Amino acid sequence: MSFNIENYVSDHSEGNIILFYKGNVDSDVINHVLDTVEDKMVAVNEQSKLRKKVYNVLVESLQNLYHHVDRVPEDFEEQGSEKYGLLVVKKVEGGYRIITGNFVHAENIEKLEEKIKRINRSSHDEIKELYKFILNHQRISAKGGGGLGLVDIARKTGNKLEYTFKEYNKKYSFFYLNILVNEEI
Repeated sequence: MSFNIENYVSDHSEGNIILFYKGNVDSDVINHVLDTVEDKMVAVNEQSKLRKKVYNVLVESLQNLYHHVDRVPEDFEEQGSEKYGLLVVKKVEGGYRIITGNFVHAENIEKLEEKIKRINRSSHDEIKELYKFILNHQRISAKGGGGLGLVDIARKTGNKLEYTFKEYNKKYSFFYLNILVNEEI
């Protein structure tokens, strides 16, 4: 069976896809995605509070793709993509799902998974405290972030972060992050 990054998306196909993108993630793509999603939510008269939440979580998600993706494996079809990512935005009952995907080098999986598990174990108040702690004690990483992205997504949505790693080969897995943005919180 060959590796297909869209399998996860098709397996989680509830809802109406309002945006699907796979390829290189750069500033032009980010701006286009943000404008497109905003326009589509305005066109269907989405509540401004939910629109703002989706937009903010989408910004964080795109920044994660832009700043934290690992290079594509040597045998992956999209060799021209320096920062390859997958993004799906779907309208679901009561909100939106934002699904991102990118390659992660095997040596980085454990640390990323532990970070997500820590966030998912935390209460909403603990997440707010963790967010403040990181803001006050952050060290900028080599990739430009201080570790706020996933914490901020959990803080803004009030939902657990759903994720999975699909092994591509012994050196790489494809990491999917599935975020529910709904009206509550």
